[in-house]
Amino acid sequence: MVDETASFNLQLERWLTEARKSYVESAGGSERPHVTLCYAQSWDGSITTDPGETLALSSKAGMRMTHQLRSLHDGILVGIGTVLADNPQLTVREWTGNNPQPIVLDSQLRMPASSRLCQDNSRRCWVLTTVQGAEGREGCDLIVVPDDGDGHVNLDAALRALYQRGIRSLMVEGGANVISAFLRAHLADAIVLTVAPVLVGGYNAIGRLVDPDKASFPHIAPLHSHQLGDEMIVWGALHYKHSGEML
Repeated sequence: MVDETASFNLQLERWLTEARKSYVESAGGSERPHVTLCYAQSWDGSITTDPGETLALSSKAGMRMTHQLRSLHDGILVGIGTVLADNPQLTVREWTGNNPQPIVLDSQLRMPASSRLCQDNSRRCWVLTTVQGAEGREGCDLIVVPDDGDGHVNLDAALRALYQRGIRSLMVEGGANVISAFLRAHLADAIVLTVAPVLVGGYNAIGRLVDPDKASFPHIAPLHSHQLGDEMIVWGALHYKHSGEML
Protein backbone atom coordinates (compact mmCIF):
# COMPACT_ATOMS: atom_id res chain seq x y z
CA MET A 1 0.00 0.00 0.00
CA VAL A 2 2.86 2.37 0.84
CA ASP A 3 4.45 1.98 -2.60
CA GLU A 4 1.08 2.34 -4.32
CA THR A 5 0.35 5.51 -2.37
CA ALA A 6 3.75 7.03 -3.10
CA SER A 7 3.46 6.26 -6.82
CA PHE A 8 -0.03 7.73 -7.00
CA ASN A 9 0.98 10.81 -5.04
CA LEU A 10 3.79 11.45 -7.53
CA GLN A 11 1.25 11.21 -10.36
CA LEU A 12 -0.98 13.71 -8.58
CA GLU A 13 1.94 16.09 -7.96
CA ARG A 14 2.86 16.10 -11.67
CA TRP A 15 -0.74 16.83 -12.64
CA LEU A 16 -1.00 19.71 -10.14
CA THR A 17 2.25 21.23 -11.43
CA GLU A 18 0.93 21.20 -15.00
CA ALA A 19 -2.47 22.56 -13.91
CA ARG A 20 -0.82 25.54 -12.22
CA LYS A 21 1.39 26.16 -15.24
CA SER A 22 -1.69 26.24 -17.49
CA TYR A 23 -3.47 28.56 -15.05
CA VAL A 24 -0.58 31.05 -14.99
CA GLU A 25 -0.37 31.01 -18.79
CA SER A 26 -4.12 31.64 -19.20
CA ALA A 27 -4.73 33.92 -16.20
CA GLY A 28 -4.02 37.06 -18.19
CA GLY A 29 -2.41 38.93 -15.31
CA SER A 30 -5.05 37.94 -12.77
CA GLU A 31 -3.48 38.52 -9.39
CA ARG A 32 -5.00 35.72 -7.36
CA PRO A 33 -3.69 32.26 -6.41
CA HIS A 34 -4.54 29.03 -8.18
CA VAL A 35 -7.26 27.39 -6.04
CA THR A 36 -7.66 23.64 -5.48
CA LEU A 37 -10.70 22.20 -3.70
CA CYS A 38 -9.77 19.06 -1.77
CA TYR A 39 -12.14 17.10 0.45
CA ALA A 40 -13.54 13.64 1.19
CA GLN A 41 -17.15 12.59 0.86
CA SER A 42 -19.30 9.48 1.01
CA TRP A 43 -20.71 7.85 -2.13
CA ASP A 44 -23.92 9.85 -1.65
CA GLY A 45 -22.05 13.17 -1.38
CA SER A 46 -22.10 13.60 2.40
CA ILE A 47 -19.13 15.10 4.24
CA THR A 48 -20.66 14.56 7.67
CA THR A 49 -23.92 13.58 9.34
CA ASP A 50 -25.12 17.09 10.24
CA PRO A 51 -23.65 20.62 10.12
CA GLY A 52 -21.16 21.05 12.95
CA GLU A 53 -20.63 17.31 13.40
CA THR A 54 -17.31 15.53 12.77
CA LEU A 55 -17.09 12.41 10.60
CA ALA A 56 -13.79 10.81 9.53
CA LEU A 57 -14.14 9.46 5.97
CA SER A 58 -10.55 9.14 4.68
CA SER A 59 -8.38 6.04 5.07
CA LYS A 60 -4.73 6.18 6.12
CA ALA A 61 -3.71 6.26 2.45
CA GLY A 62 -6.24 9.00 1.75
CA MET A 63 -4.88 11.05 4.63
CA ARG A 64 -1.33 10.68 3.29
CA MET A 65 -2.52 11.96 -0.08
CA THR A 66 -4.24 14.93 1.57
CA HIS A 67 -1.15 15.83 3.56
CA GLN A 68 1.00 15.53 0.44
CA LEU A 69 -1.34 17.98 -1.29
CA ARG A 70 -1.06 20.34 1.68
CA SER A 71 2.73 20.30 1.29
CA LEU A 72 2.36 21.32 -2.38
CA HIS A 73 0.38 24.49 -1.66
CA ASP A 74 1.47 27.88 -0.29
CA GLY A 75 -1.70 28.23 1.77
CA ILE A 76 -4.56 26.11 3.13
CA LEU A 77 -7.99 27.61 3.83
CA VAL A 78 -10.99 26.44 5.85
CA GLY A 79 -14.12 28.15 7.09
CA ILE A 80 -14.73 29.11 10.71
CA GLY A 81 -17.35 26.34 10.90
CA THR A 82 -14.63 23.75 10.31
CA VAL A 83 -12.48 25.34 13.02
CA LEU A 84 -15.33 25.27 15.54
CA ALA A 85 -16.36 21.69 14.68
CA ASP A 86 -13.00 19.97 14.08
CA ASN A 87 -10.38 22.23 15.70
CA PRO A 88 -7.88 21.28 12.92
CA GLN A 89 -4.12 21.84 12.81
CA LEU A 90 -3.84 22.09 8.99
CA THR A 91 -0.23 20.85 9.10
CA VAL A 92 1.71 18.22 7.13
CA ARG A 93 2.06 15.22 9.42
CA GLU A 94 1.48 12.17 7.23
CA TRP A 95 3.93 13.23 4.50
CA THR A 96 7.30 14.94 4.15
CA GLY A 97 7.13 18.63 3.31
CA ASN A 98 6.56 22.13 4.57
CA ASN A 99 3.41 23.24 6.34
CA PRO A 100 1.27 25.59 4.23
CA GLN A 101 0.14 28.95 5.59
CA PRO A 102 -3.06 28.30 7.60
CA ILE A 103 -5.93 30.65 6.67
CA VAL A 104 -9.46 30.85 8.09
CA LEU A 105 -12.47 32.46 6.42
CA ASP A 106 -14.31 34.11 9.31
CA SER A 107 -16.68 36.93 8.30
CA GLN A 108 -17.95 37.69 11.81
CA LEU A 109 -14.64 37.02 13.60
CA ARG A 110 -15.66 34.07 15.78
CA MET A 111 -12.14 32.61 15.81
CA PRO A 112 -11.47 31.26 19.34
CA ALA A 113 -8.06 32.09 20.80
CA SER A 114 -8.07 28.58 22.30
CA SER A 115 -8.14 26.86 18.88
CA ARG A 116 -5.17 24.72 17.79
CA LEU A 117 -4.55 27.12 14.92
CA CYS A 118 -3.95 29.92 17.42
CA GLN A 119 -2.18 27.84 20.03
CA ASP A 120 -0.19 25.07 18.38
CA ASN A 121 0.61 25.90 14.79
CA SER A 122 4.20 26.53 13.73
CA ARG A 123 2.95 29.27 11.40
CA ARG A 124 0.84 32.17 12.68
CA CYS A 125 -2.71 31.76 11.37
CA TRP A 126 -4.28 34.38 9.05
CA VAL A 127 -7.96 35.18 9.55
CA LEU A 128 -9.93 36.77 6.70
CA THR A 129 -12.76 38.87 8.13
CA THR A 130 -15.08 41.75 7.29
CA VAL A 131 -15.02 43.16 10.84
CA GLN A 132 -13.49 46.61 10.80
CA GLY A 133 -11.44 47.92 13.70
CA ALA A 134 -11.44 44.63 15.57
CA GLU A 135 -8.81 43.91 18.13
CA GLY A 136 -6.29 41.24 17.23
CA ARG A 137 -6.68 37.66 18.37
CA GLU A 138 -3.89 35.97 20.26
CA GLY A 139 -1.98 33.66 17.96
CA CYS A 140 -3.38 34.92 14.64
CA ASP A 141 -3.25 37.87 12.26
CA LEU A 142 -6.40 39.56 10.96
CA ILE A 143 -6.82 40.47 7.29
CA VAL A 144 -9.84 42.76 6.86
CA VAL A 145 -11.46 42.64 3.40
CA PRO A 146 -14.75 44.01 1.99
CA ASP A 147 -17.94 41.99 2.29
CA ASP A 148 -19.97 40.68 -0.63
CA GLY A 149 -23.13 42.64 0.21
CA ASP A 150 -24.56 39.76 2.25
CA GLY A 151 -22.17 40.06 5.16
CA HIS A 152 -19.75 37.39 3.94
CA VAL A 153 -16.12 37.86 2.96
CA ASN A 154 -15.79 38.93 -0.67
CA LEU A 155 -13.81 35.98 -2.02
CA ASP A 156 -12.33 37.82 -4.98
CA ALA A 157 -10.97 40.53 -2.67
CA ALA A 158 -9.77 37.87 -0.22
CA LEU A 159 -7.81 36.01 -2.89
CA ARG A 160 -6.21 39.21 -4.11
CA ALA A 161 -5.20 40.03 -0.52
CA LEU A 162 -3.61 36.59 -0.18
CA TYR A 163 -1.81 36.99 -3.51
CA GLN A 164 -0.34 40.29 -2.27
CA ARG A 165 1.03 38.36 0.72
CA GLY A 166 2.78 35.84 -1.49
CA ILE A 167 0.20 33.05 -1.73
CA ARG A 168 0.35 31.67 -5.30
CA SER A 169 -1.42 28.37 -4.65
CA LEU A 170 -4.29 27.78 -2.23
CA MET A 171 -5.85 24.52 -1.08
CA VAL A 172 -9.45 24.80 0.17
CA GLU A 173 -10.52 21.93 2.44
CA GLY A 174 -13.97 23.04 3.50
CA GLY A 175 -16.51 22.99 4.85
CA ALA A 176 -19.59 22.88 2.69
CA ASN A 177 -20.42 26.60 2.79
CA VAL A 178 -16.89 27.54 1.80
CA ILE A 179 -16.65 24.95 -0.98
CA SER A 180 -20.02 26.05 -2.39
CA ALA A 181 -19.08 29.75 -2.17
CA PHE A 182 -15.91 29.21 -4.20
CA LEU A 183 -17.87 27.30 -6.84
CA ARG A 184 -20.61 29.96 -7.03
CA ALA A 185 -17.98 32.65 -7.49
CA HIS A 186 -16.19 30.58 -10.16
CA LEU A 187 -12.98 30.96 -8.15
CA ALA A 188 -12.03 27.28 -7.78
CA ASP A 189 -9.67 26.11 -10.52
CA ALA A 190 -9.20 22.41 -9.72
CA ILE A 191 -10.65 19.70 -7.53
CA VAL A 192 -9.31 16.56 -5.86
CA LEU A 193 -12.19 14.53 -4.46
CA THR A 194 -11.89 11.42 -2.28
CA VAL A 195 -14.97 9.19 -2.40
CA ALA A 196 -15.21 6.80 0.54
CA PRO A 197 -17.13 3.50 0.17
CA VAL A 198 -19.90 4.39 2.61
CA LEU A 199 -23.43 5.81 2.44
CA VAL A 200 -24.20 8.42 5.08
CA GLY A 201 -27.35 10.26 4.01
CA GLY A 202 -26.10 13.35 5.78
CA TYR A 203 -24.85 16.86 5.04
CA ASN A 204 -23.69 17.35 1.46
CA ALA A 205 -20.46 19.03 0.41
CA ILE A 206 -22.07 21.15 -2.31
CA GLY A 207 -24.97 23.49 -1.60
CA ARG A 208 -27.26 25.11 -4.14
CA LEU A 209 -25.37 26.55 -7.11
CA VAL A 210 -27.65 29.14 -8.67
CA ASP A 211 -27.42 29.08 -12.45
CA PRO A 212 -30.62 30.34 -14.18
CA ASP A 213 -29.46 29.43 -17.68
CA LYS A 214 -28.00 26.07 -16.56
CA ALA A 215 -25.00 26.75 -18.75
CA SER A 216 -22.22 27.34 -16.27
CA PHE A 217 -22.43 24.60 -13.66
CA PRO A 218 -18.87 23.52 -12.84
CA HIS A 219 -17.53 20.76 -15.06
CA ILE A 220 -14.41 18.66 -14.51
CA ALA A 221 -12.34 18.21 -17.65
CA PRO A 222 -10.29 16.27 -18.34
CA LEU A 223 -11.45 13.84 -15.67
CA HIS A 224 -8.91 11.64 -13.89
CA SER A 225 -9.57 8.81 -11.46
CA HIS A 226 -7.66 6.26 -9.41
CA GLN A 227 -8.70 3.63 -6.90
CA LEU A 228 -6.58 4.01 -3.77
CA GLY A 229 -7.30 1.04 -1.54
CA ASP A 230 -11.08 0.99 -1.24
CA GLU A 231 -11.44 4.72 -1.97
CA MET A 232 -11.93 6.37 -5.33
CA ILE A 233 -9.91 9.54 -6.03
CA VAL A 234 -11.34 11.81 -8.75
CA TRP A 235 -9.58 14.95 -9.89
CA GLY A 236 -9.32 17.49 -12.69
CA ALA A 237 -9.52 21.13 -13.75
CA LEU A 238 -12.81 22.99 -13.20
CA HIS A 239 -14.59 24.82 -16.03
CA TYR A 240 -17.71 26.98 -15.76
CA LYS A 241 -18.95 27.42 -19.30
CA HIS A 242 -19.82 24.98 -22.02
CA SER A 243 -21.77 25.02 -25.27
CA GLY A 244 -24.45 22.50 -24.35
CA GLU A 245 -22.19 19.50 -24.61
CA MET A 246 -20.19 17.90 -21.87
CA LEU A 247 -16.56 18.99 -22.04
